[in-house]
Amino acid sequence: MEPLVLIVEDDPSQREVLAYNVRAEGYSVVTAENGDEALLYIRDEQPDLVVLDWMLPNVSGIEVCRQIKKDISLAKTPVIMLSARSEEDDRVRGLETGADDYIVKPYSVAELLARIRTQLRRTRPAALGVQLIYDDIIVDVEQHKVTRSGTLLKLGPTEYRLLSTFMERPGRVWSREQLLDRVWGRDIFVDTRTVDVHVGRLRKVLTRNGGDDPLRTVRGAGYALG
Repeated sequence: MEPLVLIVEDDPSQREVLAYNVRAEGYSVVTAENGDEALLYIRDEQPDLVVLDWMLPNVSGIEVCRQIKKDISLAKTPVIMLSARSEEDDRVRGLETGADDYIVKPYSVAELLARIRTQLRRTRPAALGVQLIYDDIIVDVEQHKVTRSGTLLKLGPTEYRLLSTFMERPGRVWSREQLLDRVWGRDIFVDTRTVDVHVGRLRKVLTRNGGDDPLRTVRGAGYALG
């Protein structure tokens, strides 16, 4: 699945321009016009990146960023702060609140897209064609190949997407619902037990040649790699 970007901007024209350009880059986009709406989207949709305007009605962008970064399940979500505040103190305040990047208005859309790619390269490397490595497992995204200890593994498309998701964030516990959204898509309605079936298939392939099972079942929570 392509990365999901949340754009939080109260100016309708700016919001539309940003959404259009980010979609043109091949990303999925959801938008919010205020801080309250943004926080609801972030908790429900769990986007891969947030483009966040500082000056928002009601709940400010600074407070939205603070809320994201203090939630352990969301803290690693990259936040790019947009602001007309260009003073050094404002930049420092934005970054100290937890923003991963800070762009002063007016800005170049091309520059913003480049910074989005930079952040996603860190958090969604599989979506950007970056090789993934965990222990003796290598996922070559460009060639769509998986090897373990040098042996080529044959994975179905769903198992491949599952493994890529796990390897992007080793140690993170993914709920079945989160895996359904990430691997099958947010608009696809599939029983959560389907996740168990495909995780089982992935485990069989990964351990077929005698390697340890790298996947961990977390009772009542979901699955994790390592």
